[in-house]
Amino acid sequence: MNRPALQLVRGMPIIGPFAENWENVERFQARADDLLISTYPKSGTTWVSKIVDLILTNGDAEESRKGAIFERVPFLECSGPSLPSGTEILNKQDFPRVIKTHLPVDVLPQSFWDQNCKIIYVARNAKDVAVSYYHFYRMAFGHPDPGTWDEFLNSFMEGNVAFGRWSSHVKGYWEKRRQTDTLYLFYEDMLQDPMCEIQKVSRFMRKELSDKVLEKILTHTSFQAMKNNPMDNYSTFPFMDHSISPFMRKGILGDWKTHFSVSQNEKFDEYYQQEMANTDLSFRM
Repeated sequence: MNRPALQLVRGMPIIGPFAENWENVERFQARADDLLISTYPKSGTTWVSKIVDLILTNGDAEESRKGAIFERVPFLECSGPSLPSGTEILNKQDFPRVIKTHLPVDVLPQSFWDQNCKIIYVARNAKDVAVSYYHFYRMAFGHPDPGTWDEFLNSFMEGNVAFGRWSSHVKGYWEKRRQTDTLYLFYEDMLQDPMCEIQKVSRFMRKELSDKVLEKILTHTSFQAMKNNPMDNYSTFPFMDHSISPFMRKGILGDWKTHFSVSQNEKFDEYYQQEMANTDLSFRM
């Protein structure tokens, strides 16, 4: 498959097939009972989607297996050759919807704000995101060729990757959470104490679950359980070559240390200090 170039939509780089469906994304009509899961790419989107799905099914793993996670939580801006678009799928659903997006605050369709939809946002530290995103670019052919790790890291810092600058994304939702019904989570907290974060999500969704159900959710949303589950690991999704890199690769904190050279780390730290100088948002690396 030819790798399409990125296109600009409202100043945001996005992969070509997504840009072709942009008019339908922009005019998408959210509903008041929609639940939106938003992240910058490679920040725990599938993980929290699975948690939400199991909360809705009261921990019923068999019910959750009735469709792949990308079918149960449709990707709003997704579009591609011979694929139904995310907007097309969502517009046909007449029940309360759980929706995935990577769109930043200033590009998200206005209807989500007008309807005051509940939003779960997950943020992950920039260095691990950059590494994970590089490997995702390598295996997901809807994206341009990432080039070398050094070339990709420079593109990441410049915001010349799909969905733009990491810093603008995480800061945008961090500030917006003050005026909206938003639960802001951190990937690193989910790794450290997943049960605590599952309980946060459950309370945010106003679902009272027993300890037994919560334990089931914890078990079925472990990294290894999801990596081994074809309904969760994107092995059934087209346009990805898992022999290059699995969609669910490591799911750890600090993998950046195996990729960053000393000079790359120094350059990135300088970039990070500049980008995050005007916010109280902080991350564990």
